[in-house]
Amino acid sequence: MPLSEHEQQLLAQLEKQLHQEDPRFASTMQPEPTRGRGSKRNVVLGVVIAVVGLGVVLAGVAANLIILGVLGFIVMGVGVYVAFIPAGGDLADAKPSGTKRGGSTKSSSGFLQNLEQKWDQRNQGGGN
Repeated sequence: MPLSEHEQQLLAQLEKQLHQEDPRFASTMQPEPTRGRGSKRNVVLGVVIAVVGLGVVLAGVAANLIILGVLGFIVMGVGVYVAFIPAGGDLADAKPSGTKRGGSTKSSSGFLQNLEQKWDQRNQGGGN
């Protein structure tokens, strides 16, 4: 169900306020671009590898060789992995831009501390 014009204005106002109060948190909440998810080439190659792996599994079942079946299963897993690696094969680009070397705890610690302070103020005010 679409939002009414008034609700859209309120949502835009809330978003603007969030960007003003905590721009780092707001930037982490924006959707990531879909680039780098996977290329056609990687998907096709991954599917071909997975089908070959399935063939090896079936050959292992027909020949009653467990090791051949396990090998085919591993090849299928590699095919799925290849299908989902980012375009260009660089896994470092697949990380969200908000996380850095030390993790995301530094960027969100100010926000979390602010929430903790507000929680403490509420508890102290409600208990007296």
